[in-house]
Amino acid sequence: MTVAAIALPKWISFTSPVPSVPGRHSSPIQISYGLHTRCSSLTGTCSPFPQAEDCRGEDRYFCSMWRSVGFLMSLTVVFELACLVGFAVVLLGGRQKHENGWRMIAGLLGVVAITQCISMVLVAYLNDHDTRFSIGWSLDASTILCTVSWVLVTLNIGGVVGAALVLPPEDEYEPIADRD
Repeated sequence: MTVAAIALPKWISFTSPVPSVPGRHSSPIQISYGLHTRCSSLTGTCSPFPQAEDCRGEDRYFCSMWRSVGFLMSLTVVFELACLVGFAVVLLGGRQKHENGWRMIAGLLGVVAITQCISMVLVAYLNDHDTRFSIGWSLDASTILCTVSWVLVTLNIGGVVGAALVLPPEDEYEPIADRD
């Protein structure tokens, strides 16, 4: 979901209402912003975003925040790959790795959830407070994917920690009853 959220240019979008004209089919004007792309139905193309003119003057704040979201989401993918490697090491390792590896996994998953949550909050903040998104703009599919992803990661943390604390230790011997 994280990779899809990064790739889709649908973090924030605008769809204009189209007046109905008898005998003519009109499609709405749609503009959407991705982390690295801006798409418009007016031109029918997507262009890199933010561009140099988007980052001048008072827009420097927006540009810095938007690029920070892109960086955080890319960093999240790196942490997710580290989580996959950590899961493999813990599951394929011996007793020691099983019993102690959950702390590392839970910590890495926590970093993933926090960075995704911060990214989502920054985009929501920009949607609510930046003048370019003043009327008619809304959070779109990529923001939803990001939100679902960090919620699932948080549930995964609960599952890993819960399993580590509730399940009995491995290789525990059962006492042999005395034959007296």
